[in-house]
Amino acid sequence: MEPPAAKRSRGCPAGPEERDAGAGAARGRGRPEALLDLSAKRVAESWAFEQVEERFSRVPEPVQKRIVFWSFPRSEREICMYSSLGYPPPEGEHDARVPFTRGLHLLQSGAVDRVLQVGFHLSGNIREPGSPGEPERLYHVSISFDRCKITSVSCGCDNRDLFYCAHVVALSLYRIRHAGQVELRLPISETLSQMNRDQLQKFVQYLISAHHTEVLPTAQRLADEILLLGSEINLVNGAPDPTAGAGIEDANCWHLDEEQIQEQVKQLLSNGGYYGASQQLRSMFSKVREMLRMRDSNGARMLILMTEQFLQDPRLALWRQQGAGMTDKCRQLWDELGILSPPRASSGALWVCVVLSPHCKPEERAGWLQLLSRWDKLDVCPLEEGNYSFDGPSLRPTVAPVPGSEEEEEVAATSPRHTVFGRALLAGELRWNDAYLQRILASDSYGPSLTGSMGGDKPTFDPQGRPLWLGEPFPTACARVDTLRAHGYPRQALRLASAIINTLRLQQRHQLESYKQQKKELLQKGSTCITNTEGWVGHPLDPIGCLCRALLEACRLEEETLTLYPDSGPEKRKVAYQHVPVPGSPGESYLVLALEVALLGLGQQRALPEGLYAQDKVVRNEEQLLALLEEVELDERLVQVLRKQAGLLLEGGPFSGFGEVLFRESVPMHTCARYLFTALLPHDPDLAYRLALRAMRLPVLETAFPAGEPHPSPLDSIMSNRFPRWFILGHLETRQCELASTMLTAAKGDPKWLHTVLGSIQQNIHSPALLFKLAQDACKTATPVSAPPDTTLLGIALELGRQVMRMTLNVMTWRRREMVRWLVSCATEIGPQALMNIMQNWYSLFTPVEAATIVAVTGTTHATLLRLQLDTPRREELWACARTLALQCAMKDPQNCALPALTLCEKNHSAFEAAYQIVLDAAAGGLGHAHLFTVARYMEHRGLPLRAYKLATLALAQLSIAFNQDSHPAVNDVLWACSLSHSLGRHELSAIVPLIIRSIHCAPMLSDILRRWTLSAPGLGPLGARRAAKPLGADRAPLCQLLDAAVTAYITTSHSRLTHISPRHYGDFIEFLGKARETFLLAPDGHLQFAQFLENLKQTYKGKKKLMLLVRERFG
Repeated sequence: MEPPAAKRSRGCPAGPEERDAGAGAARGRGRPEALLDLSAKRVAESWAFEQVEERFSRVPEPVQKRIVFWSFPRSEREICMYSSLGYPPPEGEHDARVPFTRGLHLLQSGAVDRVLQVGFHLSGNIREPGSPGEPERLYHVSISFDRCKITSVSCGCDNRDLFYCAHVVALSLYRIRHAGQVELRLPISETLSQMNRDQLQKFVQYLISAHHTEVLPTAQRLADEILLLGSEINLVNGAPDPTAGAGIEDANCWHLDEEQIQEQVKQLLSNGGYYGASQQLRSMFSKVREMLRMRDSNGARMLILMTEQFLQDPRLALWRQQGAGMTDKCRQLWDELGILSPPRASSGALWVCVVLSPHCKPEERAGWLQLLSRWDKLDVCPLEEGNYSFDGPSLRPTVAPVPGSEEEEEVAATSPRHTVFGRALLAGELRWNDAYLQRILASDSYGPSLTGSMGGDKPTFDPQGRPLWLGEPFPTACARVDTLRAHGYPRQALRLASAIINTLRLQQRHQLESYKQQKKELLQKGSTCITNTEGWVGHPLDPIGCLCRALLEACRLEEETLTLYPDSGPEKRKVAYQHVPVPGSPGESYLVLALEVALLGLGQQRALPEGLYAQDKVVRNEEQLLALLEEVELDERLVQVLRKQAGLLLEGGPFSGFGEVLFRESVPMHTCARYLFTALLPHDPDLAYRLALRAMRLPVLETAFPAGEPHPSPLDSIMSNRFPRWFILGHLETRQCELASTMLTAAKGDPKWLHTVLGSIQQNIHSPALLFKLAQDACKTATPVSAPPDTTLLGIALELGRQVMRMTLNVMTWRRREMVRWLVSCATEIGPQALMNIMQNWYSLFTPVEAATIVAVTGTTHATLLRLQLDTPRREELWACARTLALQCAMKDPQNCALPALTLCEKNHSAFEAAYQIVLDAAAGGLGHAHLFTVARYMEHRGLPLRAYKLATLALAQLSIAFNQDSHPAVNDVLWACSLSHSLGRHELSAIVPLIIRSIHCAPMLSDILRRWTLSAPGLGPLGARRAAKPLGADRAPLCQLLDAAVTAYITTSHSRLTHISPRHYGDFIEFLGKARETFLLAPDGHLQFAQFLENLKQTYKGKKKLMLLVRERFG
């Protein structure tokens, strides 16, 4: 195959022919290059110098010098590749972090001197300015090279990194750019051969003298071995020469520090949880891809080293032992290593690309397959996620499997799971020597007239005479395209891609014909089997992405991507594309093909794969493809393609995700439909809406929840036990909601489409949380700040809100209050009739508490009334509606709604009386004392003490406070009720005393009430002043009954406490008796009663001697 055209890139001077050192003078100004230089170039590129010496008995010194001269690399591209990152560093750090740019700066600042080339060895000094306050640093650099490749480097900076240091870069660029200024000598062995004995002795002695501290021990050892006749050194002819270049058997490849690569990958994997570590590992993968594009054998070497370190990651064994899946970041790195490239990459599958290389030697491929086979058998080797087959159906020019046929069932059979290296092993079985394939790759105009006798009966051309590619699965065919691109064969990749797309078109045509014959039967059944067992979007080999990137790359208008960061271009600036004609296909362009194949893949009806990561990959892959399409600016030509493909997708039946009948677990089309809707809307609104409405379906939920049936957990997505396989269901529902929101926004001002979209939303969206978000978005869109509201869209927002209320009515969640408030706000935006409507139909939308405390209150606030701008009759109508709502709620739930109803009905006497009567009726029906006390306090606050007293007595009738409940929650309410009755007068006080005695058995509490009542006279005078009456006595009615009850309670409580008293509670009991004495003394004979009581205690509990002693000490 022909090599790719040389490309020039910014910041990295150009390729081999533009910087051929020393050749400018010979070729410049139109002068031809010398034959000696032309010959020396070819020899220097492909022959080891040892081979030259063996082939020719005597090589003239001028010829040797030119061969040595041309053996140094002539292109700065490779120097740049081996001294730059695989991704762009942060802004402003280019010079600080990238060795190539730093080396270029050193060269331009004149930091390189004393450059000498001796044979195949280059040396020089680099003077690097120190930091402020530090001296200049001097580094000695040496470089060995052979056949236009640097084979080893050495620098005094001792930089340990994957890439050449800036000093090596500076010396290499100096040799390329200023070759004529470099002193050139033949290999040192050639110079030594010209010396006699005395000269050799003088040379050795001077060398030892100049470096005696470093070389003297080595010199002495070598001298001893040479003088020993039988030594090994004397048995070998000649002597080593580090400047003579590599031998014939030596590998010819660029210097790569294998040990450093292994160490760095190991370290980065140990920090795998950090973003920086993952980013650096991806930069190393990018470097592998860059090497593959340059057809550098180190690409495979570097990938082998990285793979071995990945397999030695101790976490693999731990995850396998625990039965846990690896982290997402680690899984993405493994995908990149074994199968997929990352989202921003452009070269595709790494190991598949390496093994499928179109120019590698058979022994190289065999070595790679042997390694892969060994790795594949390791227990810790990760498995490929998803249920994708390894030997799926081949591309066919005729009818695809008929849904439900035996052939389809055979294809649909699940394959055993394989490791991440399984596809690379299968790729090793593929070859490039097929004669028909070679013809496709060799010519843009290959057609039936050029075929000759092809043999076989399979069609190889479509009806238009364009070549097809048949006989292997679609992902495999696309892997070939990706491999051609990865190895620097872009033209051949485009030719094969065109043939694959021709086949897809023909297959699509036959599928449509097949569907038309079965359409009636399938529509009657209402369901179908899946026709594509494995989707192309999300597939491990990313076939659609491979084709799209290959085709779009041919149409790109932007300047060549900066070589320092080969994978960073598209993310950094806007990409522009142009139509590039497809040779042999008049009227077509690669841009059209890219759009067409992307829509074919995105619109394919396919089953969701198994496993969380595989499903997540489907989503990410779809988003990546759509991001590529969104970069393409649509012109009239592309719009026609969109319209045509959209029509085909709608008519595609079971082969299309937009078809009339869907398989239950097929991947939804929401994200793709959103792109198509937005793109088609300005050109063909009817088609745009038809497509988007068809895509609103979510089959897995439609079969589980028929129309009108609510969600089991309404505010959450259905990631429940009923659907354990659909790990990404929540994400899919969100995308469905986004599509619906896009349609609602676009349909603003068009009632026909608005109501159609509403019907689709109500039928297809089953998550109340998402419906609520849609309602909010619609309301916001319908009420712009600087324009009148869209009443139709507001009505739809309100209807969606009502649906959410109905769906969540029996499922209480923390968002209900927010939803209720929003619904009232939305109804207010529409007008008073909408607000009264939700009040009148509250029972189907709200709970009584929500209706009484939020709907009725919010709907009648001052701000709401101002917003509605109602006249007096309409305002009164709204108030009446709210009061009716409050009374209905109070009747349904008096416990929680009685007080809000009373509050709302304050200004209307009849309504207030009705609410009060509801409370009285509820008290008889079991309304709790706490709620009755609350309403009673409200009545007192309103200036209705007699009604407050009535409710307080009803509450006391339900209350019971035991002897040991000093801190009962109702204590304060009881004391308040007593105070209220005391303030009303003797009659009310007399009536409440029996209730107190019956309900309260706590002695301290009874004595406290008694004391409060004896402090002042009962009743209030005019304006609240006290009457001039005597306080009540405890020994007279009605308080004498309460005194007797308090005394009895103290006696009963004392006996109860003494039954199980412990010594540590003796002190508390003595204090209790002190309070009891105070109450006893309120009676005329209280002193005598208390003495008798103490005597009884002493006799009854005489066994508690210590306690009785304390009683005698305190009370006698």
